[in-house]
Amino acid sequence: MDPNALQFRTIDNVKYVEGETAWPNTQPNPYKDSAWPQLPAGRKLGGISAIAAAPNGHIWVADRCTTGAGACTDSDLNPIWEFDADGKVIKNFGAGLFVYPHGMWVDKDGNVWVTDARGGKDKGQQVIKFSPEGKVLLRLGKAGAAGLAKDTFNGPCAVVTAPNGDIFVGDGHENAYSRIMKFDKDGKYLMEWGKKGTGPGEFDTPHALAIDSQGRIFVGDRANSRIQIFTQDGKLLEVWRHFGRPSGLYIDANDVLYSADSESNPPRNPGFKRGIRIGSVKTGKVTAFIPYTNQQQMDAGGTHGVEGVAADPAGNVYGGEVSEMDLKKYAK
Repeated sequence: MDPNALQFRTIDNVKYVEGETAWPNTQPNPYKDSAWPQLPAGRKLGGISAIAAAPNGHIWVADRCTTGAGACTDSDLNPIWEFDADGKVIKNFGAGLFVYPHGMWVDKDGNVWVTDARGGKDKGQQVIKFSPEGKVLLRLGKAGAAGLAKDTFNGPCAVVTAPNGDIFVGDGHENAYSRIMKFDKDGKYLMEWGKKGTGPGEFDTPHALAIDSQGRIFVGDRANSRIQIFTQDGKLLEVWRHFGRPSGLYIDANDVLYSADSESNPPRNPGFKRGIRIGSVKTGKVTAFIPYTNQQQMDAGGTHGVEGVAADPAGNVYGGEVSEMDLKKYAK
């Protein structure tokens, strides 16, 4: 299908992309890999899926301190980083607070939100809000306690906030349950929607969240190889499969959508290659594709390539890699 002739079909008032797998890897790549960031001497990064862009153009990242499932549990390293556009470290904090940093969001006031998708030793299974200076402002969930109640999480993957302060959390990294939870600005539970499944409005690992200028919630329904788009009250609006198998999502101020695909291969998502797909939330068109170049790893299982994604106001794209334990900048 010609991407300039993108069409939708409507079933039960939900819009689906027509011919969604006909052109997944053919868009141009106008980006070049740039050396970035500048780490302190002797410091190496752990796996990275948590990455976000701040209103001032700085890039925030949370790495997992070390390799392995325990990640930051017993580490004395600071996992939260603030970098300027040149990759210079501005801040580094958060030691002793996390098990498995997973998702990140920076709100309009510059506050930094981080999800901790695993638990252990009275840490994890939480969403923590920090001031830009690193002060803990709010915690959601019970430290170290996995659960499916209104005040617990079972693998919080991602978090975003609406302009009025409402908080949305994608919960279900450990695959036992999948839901989107909504809280008010003070952390009071409001509602939730979804369950584990493959049908419309159901999820199999809601791995990433983003919000556009209309206030629509974009959910990277990773194991179902699709993006589902909702109102803030959980009404399903659209289902897109042409942005790949999304591990990470980011929408910039111009409603440009960045979708990081670190899992597509022939068994999981036939026809799609791993990489970052870039397009418009207004039209649904994919306009650019940054491919992951390690074909051997691309065809294998696991997560290889960019998992977390963000972009600065200049249009440069930043990718956090888990398996490679690396942080990439793709310059426009």
